[in-house]
Parts: sequence; structure tokens; C-alpha cells
Amino acid sequence: MKKLFSTLAMNGIFALSANTVSAKTSAAVVLLQGDAEAAKSFTQVLKEMFITGGAGFMSFVLICLILGLAVAIERIIYLNLASTNSSKLKQQVEDALASGGVEAAKEVCRNTKGPVASIYYQGLDRAGESVESAEKAVVAYGGVQMGQLEKNVSWLSLFIAIAPMLGFMGTVIGMIQAFQKIAAVGNLSASLIAGDIQVALLTTVFGLITAIILQIFYNYIIAKIDSIVNDMEDSSISLIDMLVDHKK
Repeated sequence: MKKLFSTLAMNGIFALSANTVSAKTSAAVVLLQGDAEAAKSFTQVLKEMFITGGAGFMSFVLICLILGLAVAIERIIYLNLASTNSSKLKQQVEDALASGGVEAAKEVCRNTKGPVASIYYQGLDRAGESVESAEKAVVAYGGVQMGQLEKNVSWLSLFIAIAPMLGFMGTVIGMIQAFQKIAAVGNLSASLIAGDIQVALLTTVFGLITAIILQIFYNYIIAKIDSIVNDMEDSSISLIDMLVDHKK
């Protein structure tokens, strides 16, 4: 009898352990599936929302985003390449001017990239005439360099303005369609107009997201341009001072 009870007890323990392990395994599988769904939820939801918004206005908003990012990336690369160590260049030009004259200083500028070096070169090229001529050349060429720095930035501001406008237009058209359905049916039903209102709001959301992204790049580019322009102005003043001292 004791052996019978012992056997039954052991079988009960094994059965309980098996059920516990099976329950834990099932729970782990459910958690892993939930984590996998959460991991892909953002991109999936973004794609579904974009498709739900419709190909009409959403395509125009997407074009604004792509073109705006292309302009922003091109400007960022150009401005980073245009940035130079103006203090180091100033010292090199000053040393070359003192040791080898104007031609040696021009050679230093010729071997250096960036608008600051170009302004130095234009000023040194007119240094043989007079300091006033060099100053006029520096001012004139500085305006040309500013135009090069600000090239295509107006397109970026245009895309920032157009993207939310396209979104709002999609919203207005979606609301018009919703009210047309209400007028055709004759009664107000949430299920009848929910789809049109959702499409209308999605176009506005994606238009605003596009404008926010491009606005961040725009502010960075403007700050970078201002920094380079300040370096150009300081360098122009330093160059005129160097030429005045060299003429003495």
C-alpha cells in the first residue's frame, strides 16, 4: 500500500512539473511573439498609414520630403567642405607675406580650399594697385561667395512651406468627400465618414512631419552659413590690416 501511495505521489509531481514547464513555455512564446510584433510595429504602422492616406496628396508630400532632403544633404556637404580654419590660414598668409611677399601669400591661398581663401586671393591679387582696390575686390568677391553659400536654400524653404499646405489641402478634400456622403445618404453615421476623415487627417500629419524634418535641416544650414560669413568678414578685415602693414 505504501508503495502504491509513493508511486501515485511521484506521478502527480511529474505531471504538475510538466504542466508548469508547458505553461512557462507557452507564456514565453507569447511574449516573444508580442516583442516581434512590437519591434516591427513602427515601420508597419507608418507604411499602413501612408498607404491609407492615398496616393494623391501623399505622393506629393513624399516628393517634397525627398527633394528637400536631397537639397539639404548637398548643402551640408558643400558647407562642410567650405569651412576652413581661418585663424591658421591668416597666420600662414601673414608669414608668407612677410617672408616671400604677395606672390608667396597668393600661393598659400591657391592651395587652400574655401571662400575665405578665395577672398584672400582676390584681395592679394589687387594689392599691387592700392589698398583701396584690394578692399573693393574683397567686398565684391565676398558677395559672390555669399551667393554660392546660399545657393538652393530657397528651395528648401519652399518645400517646408508646401508640404503642410498639401497636407491641409488633402484634409479639406477628405472632409468635403465625407460631407458629400452624408448629404447623399441623408443621415449621419460614424462608420460612413470615418474612412474619409482618417484619410484627411493622415495627409495633414505627414505634411507636418515633412515640414518639421526639413525645418531642422534648414536651421542647421542657416547657422552654418552665418558662421562662414562671419569668418569671411573677420578675415577680410584682417587681410586689409595685413596689406596696410605690408605697404609701410
